[in-house]
Amino acid sequence: MTLPTFPAFEKAIRNPDDPGHLMIIREVPRRVRVYSGDVLLADSHNARRVQEIGRSVYDPVIYIPEADLTADLGRVDKTTHCPIKGDAGYVSFQDEEIGWVYRSPIPMAGQLAGHHAFWPDKVRLVEGE
Repeated sequence: MTLPTFPAFEKAIRNPDDPGHLMIIREVPRRVRVYSGDVLLADSHNARRVQEIGRSVYDPVIYIPEADLTADLGRVDKTTHCPIKGDAGYVSFQDEEIGWVYRSPIPMAGQLAGHHAFWPDKVRLVEGE
């Protein structure tokens, strides 16, 4: 199957086994803060936004570098695999699973190494000042 080409997808990272599964990683040009209730979990000027298309067009996800975390996150005994990102480990805050991290992503997703993403229904993300 030949897929149409679009300028926005020229630099997309594609699943070698399924070219219709792709992601675009972009820097977020604004400050991003992540809160659990009133607790600041992360404060970053170096976040990345990932737009992924696979079985569906997924909601964009913000990834925060580990260096920009402001709270201690625990590890959850859970992993999953994404064919274009690699193995994700899961993290918790106050004993509740709150997000995931790609500590050693596959090479084509290396920009996400050590970056944390959060479940949108468990945190409040503030983008901008």
